[in-house]
Amino acid sequence: MTTTAPHRVTAPSHRPLRSRAFAVTAAVLAALVVWAVAVPLLGVQLTVRTTPSSSSMQTIGAGFVLAVSLLASLLGWGVLAALERRTQRAGTVWTVAAGVVLLLSLAGPLTAAVTTGGKVSLVLLHLSVAAVLIPLLRRTASPR
Repeated sequence: MTTTAPHRVTAPSHRPLRSRAFAVTAAVLAALVVWAVAVPLLGVQLTVRTTPSSSSMQTIGAGFVLAVSLLASLLGWGVLAALERRTQRAGTVWTVAAGVVLLLSLAGPLTAAVTTGGKVSLVLLHLSVAAVLIPLLRRTASPR
């Protein structure tokens, strides 16, 4: 007589919600670390012109960095989720789109920052968020 154990179906270990929340958190923390090194530690003035031809200035503080990096990261998550419902190659499409958005986003710091240190620091802020967010969210893209 042969007995067999019942076939057990296990849920996939893919947990996109937790992984994506981690990616967003890590991206925001990366931006805050860059800001903390640039501003309080190195004394960089993160001041930008509010419009390219304006003399009106705005200082970029930690709260602004937190809010913008969080908003951008959540937007990236949302776009990936939307693409997953519409295409089989969501991860690839999203990665290319994220790279294009990163390149376009660099125009802001390069044109609006008042000082060279500010330009470098703001570019590093953008790059730090992208360096964390793009690979971590890409890894969570589900194949259809």
